[in-house]
Amino acid sequence: MSTAIRHIHYKPADQELSIWFGPEGRRYKYFGVPEHVYEALRDADSRGRFFNQSIRGRYECRLADPSDWKNRQWLAMRNVS
Repeated sequence: MSTAIRHIHYKPADQELSIWFGPEGRRYKYFGVPEHVYEALRDADSRGRFFNQSIRGRYECRLADPSDWKNRQWLAMRNVS
């Protein structure tokens, strides 16, 4: 598992990929990502390498609001384990 990519989540109906990065859990949303790209990222031996080669700079993205409920939920889950 990648140390840079902590968690991924995909919404197929919206083609929206969320990726949590680093120990601080920053979440970025990527838009217009086909499901096969998400599946390839999910199954990649190196998620970081796949991200750099196939996602970074290819899809519109934005930093998710750190106060967003799902970010808080993810951070809470991370701190419990």
